Amino acid sequence: MESGKREEAGPSASVREEKKQENEEGFDYEEEGFDEIDQENKRAFENFNPGPLLPLKEQIEKDKEDESLRRWKEKLLGCLESDLNGQMEPEVKFQSIGIISSDFGELISPLPIADDQRKRVLFSLREGSDYRLKLTFTVLHNIVSGLAYTNTVWKSGLQVDQSKGMLGTFAPQREPYVHTLEEETTPSGVLARGIYMAKLKFEDDDKRCHMELDYSFEIRKSS
Repeated sequence: MESGKREEAGPSASVREEKKQENEEGFDYEEEGFDEIDQENKRAFENFNPGPLLPLKEQIEKDKEDESLRRWKEKLLGCLESDLNGQMEPEVKFQSIGIISSDFGELISPLPIADDQRKRVLFSLREGSDYRLKLTFTVLHNIVSGLAYTNTVWKSGLQVDQSKGMLGTFAPQREPYVHTLEEETTPSGVLARGIYMAKLKFEDDDKRCHMELDYSFEIRKSS
């Protein structure tokens, strides 16, 4: 008869190895209760109610007695208290639009474009060439969240392209922001040449439209 304390029964080495492999490949979320947790998180997200939009002036004045905290907020937000007027809605003002291309370098057009120039060709590009649009803008009054753009292009009255992108979130500041959009490539071929009409639109997370710019450009034969 063997003496000593008996070890409690446990999984064999092969069973432990199988469990380890299952963990590496992925949990059974329903068995582990993760499905219930996921549903709770989903309900919490759906019921989330963001706080009201507050003027930056009010946010800074909450800690006005704490000089170091106030200065930290001003530095973080990129503005000074003297620039704030209590307005809640952010305002984005676009100063210029530029086109960067290996064809000619960089061209800059001040904004807004005069009504009598809207139908004029803003720039010309060779077929199959790469280019980028560059924007200069200022943010006033409050933080603008999720500023995004949509660029829609028509030729002979038919929509031929639409690109979308995110610029980001910007705090008000005295110095203008400079942002370059994603690189585009002009189409090639006889049918691609000609005059195009386009609309560049900027909206934030709250669907506030900060600018709609109608412009035209030309794609010409590659020399």
